[in-house]
Amino acid sequence: MPDSGTMDDCMHTMEPEAIRELFARHDIRCTKQREDIYSVLHTSESHPTAEELCREVRGIQPGLSLATVYNTLETFTKHGLCRRLGSASSTGGACRYDADVSHHVHVVTEAGGVRDLPAALAEELLSRIPPELIGQIERAMGVRIDRINIDLVVGSEGDGIADDDGTESSNQCEA
Repeated sequence: MPDSGTMDDCMHTMEPEAIRELFARHDIRCTKQREDIYSVLHTSESHPTAEELCREVRGIQPGLSLATVYNTLETFTKHGLCRRLGSASSTGGACRYDADVSHHVHVVTEAGGVRDLPAALAEELLSRIPPELIGQIERAMGVRIDRINIDLVVGSEGDGIADDDGTESSNQCEA
């Protein structure tokens, strides 16, 4: 099985210098807009859509365009700084983005909410995937698996996913 890597400690603010170093390591041209977009995405627990991210970053970059956010997210995705999450909604819905590119598991609702499975449970689930099975898949598909992402999709009764404190939250996309 591929190396699980280390969690990039999302939900904690990265200093601007650390973001600049990260961009340099990934050959991404550094701009203030990109720094701000990555900083907000990195600290987000909500797996924001481009539109949600744009609204948040406009608090510090008022002239930011949605096109810039989409282009920046595409660059981040292409260079491995974030991943695009498809929608589990039966009606489509906007893609969400996650700066945590380590192996981990999402709980996804049909309404578009996304939460990370607690790390201990995610590690247990991922550890139960036999390396032999990964090897079989690689050989059958002619690919090398670099990371494993699992989405656990819950039905409509799970639209408000309980937070760690037991209260419900809804990370639904806006229509």
